[in-house]
Amino acid sequence: MEQYDLVIIGGGMVGAAVALGAATQGKKIALVEGIKPKAFDESQPMDIRVSAISKASVELLKSLEVWGKITAMRVCPYRRLETWEHSECRTKFDADSLGLDELGYIVENRLIQLALWEQINQCENVEAFCPDSLISIEFGSALNLIKLSSGKNIKTKLVIGADGANSKVRDSAGIGITAWDYRQDCMLINVETEKPQQDITWQWFTARGPRSFLPLKGNQGSLVWYDSPKRIKQLTSMSKGALRTEVLTHFPTELGDIKVLQAGSFPLVRRHAQRYFKNRCILVGDSAHTINPLAGQGVNLGFKDVSVLLDILNTEDWCSEDTLNQYERRRRPDNMLMQSGMDFFYKVFSNDVAPLKLARNTVLKLANGAGPIKEKVLKYALGL
Repeated sequence: MEQYDLVIIGGGMVGAAVALGAATQGKKIALVEGIKPKAFDESQPMDIRVSAISKASVELLKSLEVWGKITAMRVCPYRRLETWEHSECRTKFDADSLGLDELGYIVENRLIQLALWEQINQCENVEAFCPDSLISIEFGSALNLIKLSSGKNIKTKLVIGADGANSKVRDSAGIGITAWDYRQDCMLINVETEKPQQDITWQWFTARGPRSFLPLKGNQGSLVWYDSPKRIKQLTSMSKGALRTEVLTHFPTELGDIKVLQAGSFPLVRRHAQRYFKNRCILVGDSAHTINPLAGQGVNLGFKDVSVLLDILNTEDWCSEDTLNQYERRRRPDNMLMQSGMDFFYKVFSNDVAPLKLARNTVLKLANGAGPIKEKVLKYALGL
């Protein structure tokens, strides 16, 4: 029976980044994933799933030697960010204030995954089990036995759970979660825009939830629409023409005219694993924590997990419990802070209470002139 240093369940962006980083350390790795990313072609439509990639995440991807592959496909850098409820009470951020060329990049998730897989394919010490999936884990004092749906059994010193919000690794390891249903859904709408606005991302708060714009390459954009599950279900059933009318009615005039290209939706649920390490299993990314996508920080938190985990795996006694427990001690406070911060903004702005509405607009207007404080908040969000 084949034995590995690490078996990584889930080959998405976060799992693939762990696999590639650990491979460069010389570890023997098995990567288990259900679907391989498709090869890129410029004629392919933009994927509905995109992420706002921070400077810190870019640095990780550069260290893994994949950022150049990603930029050679499709990325959209943005230099400005605005957030508001009342149009005259805005908080504005720009790259110049931090001496940066850009604040970040909007990138299709599948292109990040594809670039990581292309680099992994050059590593002789990584074996990909794909298409395949986890059936069960039998825990041992030194090694865990992994049973896969293909019928293959493999052994490993450590299992990495990178298999998403409904993680089977987390459940198998007996790790509970704290969950919170926001009672809202989120709709993603890819559009072609009449206006060129690729250097800015913005977010407008309404009592029913935020409306956001993320720029994509070539006069395209990703719209984010929060609303009740009933309302989102209604929107998803509409024709592209009817949905366009709804967007133009319920989004700010900054957007301009649009053509709807495609759309999808998902429910909003916050989850946080009660532990990140147990039974020789470690959780990363959405397996450990999900966050309200209000500020697009989900994958960036996952990449922060990767950076810390790779740092720990690069020590001489990396597979000892004392060493592996350091991962949670280093990552949980940051993840909880970001989750709580996003929840605070979500609660404060998702209502129509008059005194609170006045207070939050006043705060947004004051925040725009807050100088060093505003700069510090932006640096934290960018991972600087």
